[in-house]
Amino acid sequence: MPELGVGIGWREEIDLTVERLPGVDFVEVVAENLHAHDLPESLRLLRERGTPVIPHAVSLSLGGADPLEMSRVEHLGAIADIVGAPLVSDHVAFVRAGGLEAGHLMPVPRTRDALEVLCANVKQAQAALSVPLALENVAALLEWPGADLTEGEFLAELVERTDCWLLIDVANLHANSLNLGTDAQAFLDVIPLERLAYVHVAGGADEHGVYHDTHAHAVPAPVLELLGELCSRVRPPGVLLERDDAYPTDAELSGELASIRAVVEASR
Repeated sequence: MPELGVGIGWREEIDLTVERLPGVDFVEVVAENLHAHDLPESLRLLRERGTPVIPHAVSLSLGGADPLEMSRVEHLGAIADIVGAPLVSDHVAFVRAGGLEAGHLMPVPRTRDALEVLCANVKQAQAALSVPLALENVAALLEWPGADLTEGEFLAELVERTDCWLLIDVANLHANSLNLGTDAQAFLDVIPLERLAYVHVAGGADEHGVYHDTHAHAVPAPVLELLGELCSRVRPPGVLLERDDAYPTDAELSGELASIRAVVEASR
């Protein structure tokens, strides 16, 4: 997996900001927001500079029991080809069932049956893609009953059976520890860190006792601490800041990137 450095999620609302921010080593784009034959000028400029662009999908529904919609996989692959991506990513989640769209990344039941379905869908997607596929752990507000595996064990077996890569979101780990009482340290103990592609970092907020992974707030200290814990175990190929709303000033974004870089460098 290539060394990516420290990056930020490219969004149309902050395209000029991303272009001029110092210390942006790579960017991630939401694949569903792009057209393969009409790439935004800002992304063209970044590619001309040699900045790696990683397409990140949100709609493949790899954990769903419905047949995989190959047109979505093909679109992800087309975006990867046009930007020369070193890899693509999506989530260990489902977003549709029985013809209904959830509009949200729903957690997959951690059962053996669900793992069979997930692995089959991942292999089908991999066969249609020309670059490696990394899969991300999600933030959840519920856990399905009857789990056979912990989240870490579930992901470890997924990697073993499909040879996929992992995109670890430490903000999601933090959210789940607060909302579901999960153990982030135990998660990191179990997952195959040698298959780490890159890391997500994001901010959130507590509302009425529930922590929401908003991507609209500054990254809190506990998330940076969890990033530090991860970096103490393995040097991640890349760490990316996600921001999707309530965009702050360029200086604030630059400061967050610097804080992330400081955590990564401190682990060397």
